[in-house]
Amino acid sequence: MKFLILTLGLQVPFLAASAKEELPQMTHVSSKVKAHVFRLKPGQDLVSELSAWAKRHHIKAASILSGVGSLKKVTLRYANQPKAETKEGHFEIVSLTGMLSEDSLHLHASVALPDGSTLGGHLMGENLIYTTAEIAIAEFEDAVFSREKDDTYGYSELVVKKKP
Repeated sequence: MKFLILTLGLQVPFLAASAKEELPQMTHVSSKVKAHVFRLKPGQDLVSELSAWAKRHHIKAASILSGVGSLKKVTLRYANQPKAETKEGHFEIVSLTGMLSEDSLHLHASVALPDGSTLGGHLMGENLIYTTAEIAIAEFEDAVFSREKDDTYGYSELVVKKKP
């Protein structure tokens, strides 16, 4: 059994298909973590407020620790789909996760519909808060996030570097 070492010092088992298989190249940065917590209010846009917060605080590397609340409008792009879908109504945020910096956001969310069923995907576009959004973010003080095109699928993917 092999282990991938994550930034927060957690160990997650990684089983290679064979003992001879090489692990993919990855950059590892250990970092001090500073926690930030705040609440967004009704009518604010979740994505634009998180982006503005990261810019205002000159965040170079951070991750959503927790995000709960409710939305009256949600825009999600489902897996492997070219366009996002917007829905209006009342949605509970049951999961909010992602990576952010002052230059980029990559957010995913799961929301519950009034009947308890859920939708999830890449959070983008307009996402208006209904009652509240309670957010906890971990800032990685010794890291810098950027995005570079990965030719595998053509998306701009996360690049992690040690802060100079």
